[in-house]
Amino acid sequence: LLLRVIHPPALPFPEKPRTFSERENIFTVKIFTFQFFTYFSSLIYIVLLGPSSPSGLHSITLFSLQCHPSGCITDLFIQMAIIMTLKQTLSNFVELRFRKSLPNPKDKDKVHMEKGPEDSCKEQWLKNYQLNEVNVFSLFDEFLEMMIQYSFTTIFVAAFPLAPLMAFINNLFEIRLDAIKMVQLQRRIVPRKANDIGIWLQVLEAIGILAVIGNGLVIAITSDFIPMQVYKYTYSPCMLQNRTDINCLTGYINNSLSVFRVQDFEWQMKLPEKLPDFMRSEITECRYRDYRNSDDYNYSVQFWHVFAARLAFLILFEHVALCIKLIAAWYVPDVPQSVKNKHLQKKHENLRGVLR
Repeated sequence: LLLRVIHPPALPFPEKPRTFSERENIFTVKIFTFQFFTYFSSLIYIVLLGPSSPSGLHSITLFSLQCHPSGCITDLFIQMAIIMTLKQTLSNFVELRFRKSLPNPKDKDKVHMEKGPEDSCKEQWLKNYQLNEVNVFSLFDEFLEMMIQYSFTTIFVAAFPLAPLMAFINNLFEIRLDAIKMVQLQRRIVPRKANDIGIWLQVLEAIGILAVIGNGLVIAITSDFIPMQVYKYTYSPCMLQNRTDINCLTGYINNSLSVFRVQDFEWQMKLPEKLPDFMRSEITECRYRDYRNSDDYNYSVQFWHVFAARLAFLILFEHVALCIKLIAAWYVPDVPQSVKNKHLQKKHENLRGVLR
């Protein structure tokens, strides 16, 4: 909705760009940054703040800020599933309905041509003039939509592995809708010379770096992969009792739950008079997901072991993934070397022809 209200001429530019290219780049960065944080604010909250434990264990109201008992990865999966399926489907449906609601050029009043032999080029120009108007920023929405989709597909793919498949299926329909829009409903866009897609290349580079960091955070913080490995190789019966006849993850759920005594509720917290059936019996303690001591509710030693393992995994994962990304970028360049050589050879031949 904001993109329908804000137009490049109306957007303030305190930077005072000197050229149209600089103005376009600044506008692209501003709008993409705003759209990025608008779309990803809830996902970032789940990844970073969802797994955090309540700061005050004596306050029961803070427990509502935590994720579902099954883990924050489930909440993130549901969010991504809704975005990559329902949102994209509704967007395509709305775009299709919007295209159908546009006036048909055939229904417009035909421009009368002068009497004389028909000119096919002139007739085509008149038909093109009757279509919907376009401007230099007409392709901006298309680029922005693809960049946001690419961000969803890469940054949180560890939480929703079906995101690339959903994006591929959506793009099959998106290509046809864009083709109908550009060929039948809009005027022909005036071509401009460009070496590449401009500032969007840098946006893709930034998304690639954020994808490495985001997936590392999802695996290290949001999922239970690291706590399970720490328990398996440090606190499991296989390590403490040297047992090999049972699964090493036996007792993990019980180990991941801390104890809270009911008598330690704050004095101003009053329980309701009518309690549910399961609370009518005398309950002395509750369990919650965290690694804290049962006496003073401070972080236990296992918490710091898990924290150190998560930090080590995050650093190792990011370095390895970024190295692989740099190697792939070097091995598969944006412009092949053969194309560069042909361009230089052609430039050399033109220069020799001028000097002769």
